[in-house]
Amino acid sequence: MKLRKKKILLSILALFLLYIIWLSFNLLTFKTYRAPALKPSPLEIQGVFHIHTTFSDGRKSLDEIAKIASQADLDFIIITDHGNPNRESYSSQGWKEGILALAGSELSVNRGHLAALDFELPSRSFSQNAEDAFYEIKAGGGFTIISHPYSKIQWSWGKFLEYEGIEIINGDTALKKNIVASIPSLPALLIKPEYTLLKMLDSPHRNLRKWDELNSLHPTYGYFSLDAHLLYQPAFNLLRLHLLLQTPLSEDFDKAKHQVYEALRKGRFYNSIHAAAQAYGFRFSAKEEGGKTVPMGSTVMPDSAVTLQIEAPFPFAKDIHLVHNGKTIFSSDEESVSYEAGHPGTYRVEIYLSERSPLGKKIPWIVSNPIFLRKDEK
Repeated sequence: MKLRKKKILLSILALFLLYIIWLSFNLLTFKTYRAPALKPSPLEIQGVFHIHTTFSDGRKSLDEIAKIASQADLDFIIITDHGNPNRESYSSQGWKEGILALAGSELSVNRGHLAALDFELPSRSFSQNAEDAFYEIKAGGGFTIISHPYSKIQWSWGKFLEYEGIEIINGDTALKKNIVASIPSLPALLIKPEYTLLKMLDSPHRNLRKWDELNSLHPTYGYFSLDAHLLYQPAFNLLRLHLLLQTPLSEDFDKAKHQVYEALRKGRFYNSIHAAAQAYGFRFSAKEEGGKTVPMGSTVMPDSAVTLQIEAPFPFAKDIHLVHNGKTIFSSDEESVSYEAGHPGTYRVEIYLSERSPLGKKIPWIVSNPIFLRKDEK
């Protein structure tokens, strides 16, 4: 009996030792891929979207979060505390710790949760009816993004409205949905938390399909969303928005706010999983026959074919997918790609990391916003 217990104990000890070796190997070999040769441009800024503070159900104050964001080399953060709207967070906007801190609100409406940004503060609460809230926000100069459409409090679609955005990846959803499957990686939260968070992400294929469906009806822009309530430091290194500005970010708050929201409204941004690899320098544009170049987010009504240009100047292995109306029509591993687009529709780019990484192979590392080729109805 004692011998049997000893064998069981030794087997458990051996398994534990193998686990320690496995985890140590993965942590020692994990790295965020970088492109050190690329020089920063003042026309590309990085930030994060969908953060909760102590103004609602977050664990840290806005000032504390801004300090963490400054250490992560972010340019802006967008907080979306719960409320209809959250007036306290709205009044807290400003430059904090060198970070542009903007505030919208995550509204609880009858169809789910709806993020509202860049609106004039209303005299009364927004409606809890999704359609009515949409029109109220629009009347107040704002725009809307559907939050976590297929997770937590799911979105019920109903009548089509021209919501301006939809979340493609939601960090909080990944954390809660995959925490059991990620138990073997959880100890890494104390050492390399980004490793654990990458392991928790799964393919956003359902969100991408819905996004493509919405884009067939009306231009809609996709967001990688943190939905962060805690673990702010690793979250800020997980998912990022890259905004392409027309002029460097102003030091004046109101002007800088307008620059960020204008880029979001026009879809002049792309999304990246920053913890897997730095994505700075990616570009997706269209060149018309006359030589005019337009950025992602644009709608083009060409008389003839246009040339789509993809720039992915990264020294590590990647797989570029050009997606047309939801289907991959072209792939490449080159750093610069041109493609002649002769058919109307929605074109966007997904890039997958081919290097060894805890990021799943079916999860896009970069997702661009679309370029829309439309027929001229005149």
